[in-house]
Amino acid sequence: MSLSYNRIAGQSVERLAALSDGIFAVAMTLLVLDLHTPNRQSIHSERDLLLALGAMGPQLITVLMSFLTLTIFWNGQQAEINRFARADRHVTWMSMAFLCAISVLPFSTRLLAEFIGYRTALLCYWGNIVAPGFLLYGIWRYACHYGLVKEDVTYDVRCAIERRILVAQALYATGAAMCLVNTYVSIGFIVLVQLNFAIAPRIFRLNRF
Repeated sequence: MSLSYNRIAGQSVERLAALSDGIFAVAMTLLVLDLHTPNRQSIHSERDLLLALGAMGPQLITVLMSFLTLTIFWNGQQAEINRFARADRHVTWMSMAFLCAISVLPFSTRLLAEFIGYRTALLCYWGNIVAPGFLLYGIWRYACHYGLVKEDVTYDVRCAIERRILVAQALYATGAAMCLVNTYVSIGFIVLVQLNFAIAPRIFRLNRF
């Protein structure tokens, strides 16, 4: 019986990790490259420069938020990949979809920065967060179900990774829903959630997830 190509394709965890690192690095770089100094022709005094920098506030906030988002997703994906014994074509293609969503984040960041007071822009940004989140969840569930994780990965570790993703997505959804009140309140809540996952202060205990 001839061997199916699909059974041997996309099995390298190392190549998948290398590609992921590259795409995350590019996405992070694009966020920073989108920042521009104020127009020199319109700056004639210290006051003009301060006002111009103040006007960049929304863009700086969204860039910070997106950098934190990318860092959290990179850490999340690495937590999974480091526990893979091997991959298969389905994990690879789901990972490509995940990385596609990651590569779009600089665009949704720019959209939110330009229209920070609009709910539509915020919901588009939130969609760009929820999509890779559930793809990451789906990849992990698939890998566990089909025995692609290492033998020493315990049940507690599997549950911890799943909880982390689901809790994060629930909190992001709560933040997105706050745009019904005010987009700035929504963004502020999302930033606080991200800072919690980045710093993991013991007082909040959300780092358990």
